[in-house]
Amino acid sequence: MGWDKTEKGLVREFKFADFEAAIRFINAVAGIAHGLDHHPEIWNSYDKVRLTLFTHDAGAITQKDITMALEINTL
Repeated sequence: MGWDKTEKGLVREFKFADFEAAIRFINAVAGIAHGLDHHPEIWNSYDKVRLTLFTHDAGAITQKDITMALEINTL
């Protein structure tokens, strides 16, 4: 799946050609998040984006996180 399972959740870092490409990706992730009503932690530094998926209400990684990760993988 390409995601690391950590105590903070499912984590994956993406690298892009430049800042604009990274922001386009973040905007696409926002669309997925809105559709699933599940919102990731997003970190950005120029051409890098790190996402952390965790269901805070459950205090654990849940199917919501796995579903979101799989949808993000299609971008």
